[in-house]
Amino acid sequence: QVQLVESGGGSVRPGGSLGLSCAASGSIFSINYMGWYRQAPGKQRELVARIGSGGSTNYADSVEGRFTISRDNAKRTVYLQMNSLKPEDTAVYYCNADLFLRYSTAWKAYWGQGTQVTVSS
Repeated sequence: QVQLVESGGGSVRPGGSLGLSCAASGSIFSINYMGWYRQAPGKQRELVARIGSGGSTNYADSVEGRFTISRDNAKRTVYLQMNSLKPEDTAVYYCNADLFLRYSTAWKAYWGQGTQVTVSS
């Protein structure tokens, strides 16, 4: 059974910082991209940031310069450091990973359960 287990999140005042982490476990042969998406109430899920196995990164324009994504391939873990948080960053944040499982024949996207981030004064 494959799992993406998220930790971190919570509530913070505007201008504050939070960190998220997500660890992949199970019968995984290889991991391609790992990333974070978010979904605010009444809005579609959107990409926040993602990182390739070699370290290449992509960020949403709205978080560029404030958020930093990183990964530890040995631990199969992706991190998201969020600084200078704004109320509009409030959302449920979901971990995402492209995984190739042992005995599989294709890459498949997996999702974490989501963790709430609330930015409010």
